[in-house]
Amino acid sequence: MAAPAQLLQDIAAIVGGDALLSGAAAQAYCCDWRGRFEGDALAVVFPADTAQVGAVVRLCAAQGIAIVPQGGNTSLCGGAVPLADAHSQIILNLSRMNRIREVDATNYTLTVEAGCTLAALYEAAANADRLFPLGLTAIAPRCEIGGNLSTNAGGIGVLRYGSARDLVLGLEVVLPDGRIWDGLRTLRKDNTGYDLKHLFIGAEGTLGIITAAVLKLFPRPQAVATACVAVRDPEAAVALLAHLRARCGDKISGFEIISRSCLDLVFRHIPDTQEPFACRHDWLVITKLADTLPMPLDAQLRDALVAFGSGIIEFELSADEDDAERWWRLRKSISDAQKAEGISIKHDIAVPVSRVAEFIREAGAALQQAWPGIRIVAFGHLGDGNIHYNVSMPDAEANPDFIAQHELAVNRVVYDVVARLRGSISAEHGLGQLKRDEITHYKSALELELMRSIKQALDPRGLMNPGKVL
Repeated sequence: MAAPAQLLQDIAAIVGGDALLSGAAAQAYCCDWRGRFEGDALAVVFPADTAQVGAVVRLCAAQGIAIVPQGGNTSLCGGAVPLADAHSQIILNLSRMNRIREVDATNYTLTVEAGCTLAALYEAAANADRLFPLGLTAIAPRCEIGGNLSTNAGGIGVLRYGSARDLVLGLEVVLPDGRIWDGLRTLRKDNTGYDLKHLFIGAEGTLGIITAAVLKLFPRPQAVATACVAVRDPEAAVALLAHLRARCGDKISGFEIISRSCLDLVFRHIPDTQEPFACRHDWLVITKLADTLPMPLDAQLRDALVAFGSGIIEFELSADEDDAERWWRLRKSISDAQKAEGISIKHDIAVPVSRVAEFIREAGAALQQAWPGIRIVAFGHLGDGNIHYNVSMPDAEANPDFIAQHELAVNRVVYDVVARLRGSISAEHGLGQLKRDEITHYKSALELELMRSIKQALDPRGLMNPGKVL
């Protein structure tokens, strides 16, 4: 796509010529991580600070140029790349804005810019003897906090610490007209009207561009115990979670479920992985206790597991980091193993924790009835009711045709079960392009009206990440 020369010159005057890519050099930023969505952009712009973001946004607003905010480009729903059939868009990539502005260990806060990788935040918190608990460790070196907040990311720590929304005290945001809202408050209590930051968290860049945030920190755990548990079925896993919460309270810092189909893919595609037990099992749970007191937790976790009863087939337990990492690697490697196998129909759903097993049973039965032999890869954050539920044919070569013909029908089967169980079709990945149209089936007319009213109030010309969410 040819870009107006004057526009590129004006943007370069703001950010510098070496902070702007166009033509073929920009194309790598126009394709999403999964390789499913690809569009075109006039340019990719890399501002160095919030003032430059505001200036670029004002320039684009004056000329009617749409903006696609982008961080690490790890979106799983096509939310961080331009549309394929749109014109006059630029990508505003915030990766250069990676400064940690302040660490306040006494206030337990971390003030950072949007381009900081999650791994950098882990390190900054650790250097202050604190913890930042957003548990996306598998992609932490690549994903950036601006995107994490824009999609209200979750991860393995939500059970104890909450999702990204729960970890934010304040935001700095560039609005669609280029004005800068400084809401970088470090307060736990501020009851002075509408809590504006929550408009932008989870909005996927459609209402404004998050440029900085004040994040909550927590005490660093001094003791950890991890268990890999073979359970009879998802019903047993749900019951085990309730049992552990009653016995161990807030020490539970993760509770993940993994199906056999996930493990088979991991062992096929990820080197140096192996079965955790001598026997193959259909369902595994990995769970972790953590405490700020330096007292061993392995005995407490063992006693709780032993007391649970027949729903557990067998388990291994350790306070050793290497043992724990060997088990967690099975969970972290599922997405890469699936990607190596080829494309699939992705679902990131949430239902009440008490109904997770019901969802897995009902959705699986309906899919197998419609497409006998279909492969279902189910795994994820049972502790908060969020299951990643991916569907494909066992023969990878057959998948492109299967998906092209049946994706909408598969989605309807899965999402209708989710709706019947009062769940959500997007738990932590956002809507992006992938689910933009799907929500019209599952949100009420009033909810959609309210969302569109907010969009109209803040971005009446629709220039902020067009074609995403709404």
